[in-house]
Amino acid sequence: MGIKIISGGQTGADRAGLDVAIDLGISYSGSIVKGRKAEDGQLDPLKYKNIVELKSTSYLVRTEKNVKDADLTLIFSHGELEGGSKRTKDYAIKHKKRYIHIDFLKEIDESVFDEIRNNIIKSEIKINIAGARASKDPKIYNKVYEFLTKLFKTD
Repeated sequence: MGIKIISGGQTGADRAGLDVAIDLGISYSGSIVKGRKAEDGQLDPLKYKNIVELKSTSYLVRTEKNVKDADLTLIFSHGELEGGSKRTKDYAIKHKKRYIHIDFLKEIDESVFDEIRNNIIKSEIKINIAGARASKDPKIYNKVYEFLTKLFKTD
C-alpha cells in the first residue's frame, strides 16, 4: 500500500499520526500554521521536516487544507466531536471527502480496522489524522498511536 499520513502537527491525535508514520517508515506530510505553532511550542522542523508551513496563522485554514489534501480523514475522540475536531468533520462533508470517526469511548472491534483497510485498498492514499489536542484530551496521543500502529503494522 502506498500510504501517506497527513497531519497538522498539533499535540495529541495529530502528533501521534506523525510519530507513527516516522516510527513505521510511512510517508508523511501536511500543513501547519505560520511559525509551525502547536500548543507545546514550535513543531520541531528537523524531526518533522515534511510538514509545510502555511502563510496563515489560522488553525481552521490549516484544518481545511489538510482535509482537502487527503483522500480519507480519521477523526479520533473520546466522545462526541467538538471544536476543531467537529470542524474537521464539517470540512470533510463540505468537500465531499471520506471520513471515519473513531470514538474511543465506544468498543472498537475488528470491523473498524476492516472498514479503514477497505478504504485504503487503492495503491496510493493520503490519510489525514485528526482529533483532540493533548490539553483537551491527555489520553488521546497514546490511544491514537496504539490504534494506528495496529492498523499499519505489517508483521
